[in-house]
Amino acid sequence: MKKQLVPESSFSRFDLLSEEIVFIILDFLNENPLDKKSFSRVSRSFYAIESRHRKFLKPLRSEHLTKILNRYRYVSTLDLSMCPRITDASLGVISGRCKEMLRSINLSRSKFFSHVGLSNLVMNCGNLVEIDLSNATELKDSAAAAIAGAKNLERLCLARCKSITDIGIGCIAVGCRKLRFLSLKWCLGVGDLGVGLIAVKCKEIRSLDLSYLPITSKCLSQILQLQHLEDLVLEGCFGIDDDSLAALKLGCKSLETLDMSSCQNVSHVGLSSLNSLAGCLQQLNLSYGSRVDRALADSLRNLSMLHSVKLDGCQVTCSGLKAIGNWCVSLKELSLSKCMGVTDEGLSSVVTKHKDMKKLDITCCRKITHLSLANITNSCTSLVSLKMESCTSVSAEAFVLIGQRCQFLEELDVTDNEIDDDGLISISMCAQLSSLKLGICLNITDEGLIHIGKCCLKLKEIDLYRSAGITDSSILAIACGCPGLEMINIAYCEFISDRSLKSLSKCSKLNTLESRGCPLITSSGLAAIAVGCKQLFKLDIKKCRNVDDAGMIPLAHFSQNLKQINLSYSSVTDVGLLSLASISCLQSITILHLEGLTPSGLVAALLACGGLIKVKLHASFKSLLPPLLFEHLDARGCTFQWRAKTFQAELDPKCWKLQLADAE
Repeated sequence: MKKQLVPESSFSRFDLLSEEIVFIILDFLNENPLDKKSFSRVSRSFYAIESRHRKFLKPLRSEHLTKILNRYRYVSTLDLSMCPRITDASLGVISGRCKEMLRSINLSRSKFFSHVGLSNLVMNCGNLVEIDLSNATELKDSAAAAIAGAKNLERLCLARCKSITDIGIGCIAVGCRKLRFLSLKWCLGVGDLGVGLIAVKCKEIRSLDLSYLPITSKCLSQILQLQHLEDLVLEGCFGIDDDSLAALKLGCKSLETLDMSSCQNVSHVGLSSLNSLAGCLQQLNLSYGSRVDRALADSLRNLSMLHSVKLDGCQVTCSGLKAIGNWCVSLKELSLSKCMGVTDEGLSSVVTKHKDMKKLDITCCRKITHLSLANITNSCTSLVSLKMESCTSVSAEAFVLIGQRCQFLEELDVTDNEIDDDGLISISMCAQLSSLKLGICLNITDEGLIHIGKCCLKLKEIDLYRSAGITDSSILAIACGCPGLEMINIAYCEFISDRSLKSLSKCSKLNTLESRGCPLITSSGLAAIAVGCKQLFKLDIKKCRNVDDAGMIPLAHFSQNLKQINLSYSSVTDVGLLSLASISCLQSITILHLEGLTPSGLVAALLACGGLIKVKLHASFKSLLPPLLFEHLDARGCTFQWRAKTFQAELDPKCWKLQLADAE
């Protein structure tokens, strides 16, 4: 690229780099937005090149749109899900600046715009291929008619657009013939007519979500004639029954994924029609549906391509599981979470036959014992994900088998189980482990966790909620051995102190810290986290009573990515709360039972935190705050949640399920 001469005084050696080289450098700076900001300050040329390079934007404030879009004129993807107040004027700014460059826009949590703004957007941005309008509950058919002008649209999400009817969907069907992905989940005003028109007009549909729509067999027969349909979601469609599924026999040879969870009126009779999909169906979800007995399992045995089955929440019989074990396929994924009736005999008959299993979910299967875990680990040695929360009848000794036999595990959830240190020492042999959940495991101590820290170097997520036997020693080992750690939950681990937080501050990728109910944590430890973990976006310090305003000041200075914070029952006052206003990303704040908080201080803080979209407060403040404040914040797109619970004393950790205060 030919470079223009610049005055010697403003010359930078960085200007010698071509734009292509600088683009390559920028491609590696995607993890932290602040990196690109720092990059653009290197030189004038870098500043200009960075503006031309950026194609994706996710602004936090709608009032900054004009300034942002003036700088970044080559944006093709605009995510406004963090901007609750998007008006017709905002969409006018976008359409005027982006024009033909814009290909994707996300308005999934935005409000205050109408069909007028959408019409302007569609008219000026003719290359739009993706629009997400999820949760736009006030949009009506006029908005759908405006969307119909997007002739090149391929992906459209209208989830929870409850005011749009068949008429509006009909307009979209006629205008958007190139649609490939469409979500109408919870669009309660859309029925057979609208869905049928989509089937008739939009022949390119690949993925269709019709969850909770009042549809019947009338439109299903039309949908199943789509030649390219690969993914169909019918969750909660109570109008779909056995007779409806008979339409499967007529065609739809491309369907790979079918979700019929919560379809209560479908039995093995209707499911037998799925055999017409034997050559294509790969994933099937029947969760919270009919009883899984031998008849139902036998109706699916000829699905030769099936590799993933989800039966969560179903009543399961031993004969049903045995029949699944005799299927002609080799399942890669099976989910039996919260299934009543799962026993050692039934589960063992499945895992001993499907030895290529990669993912298994047996959460809350409380009847299984060490026999099931022995068969799982002996047969399914290639498991990468095992979820077995609250399998409370499995003895501690059985968990040793996991590490001995399933060393490819990447995800393990043993929350609320009898696992002990011997089990953890064995599991530490799973060197690929990235997610480990040990919440409410009352038998583990530092001895076992130290082995995890030393051996599981790829760990990114660890949950130690209410694991009361651990201390700083184990957290130090994890922080030292797992530098890529992104999430840790140490809530109600009462022996954890600032030493743990100071060690975790070396984990620069840490983005989520949940430390509620840790009485030894102070502002000193929190300051260390703020300085070292600049990617922190979620922080829960509820009931950390030794955290005060001194901890908020470093947060305000260093934690500029913080989006969510819970300060309830801490010692933060008006001063600390107001200091958080400098965090432009802050969107959600929970402040219950702060003794040092006054109505005037709260008003000042709420007005100063311009990016807030959700505030959770004690109901006692409702009458103390001026009505104009609520009007102002509502106009900014901020909502309030009120809680009236009084302070509750801590219960014994073993009675955690009775701890109502955790819900706040």
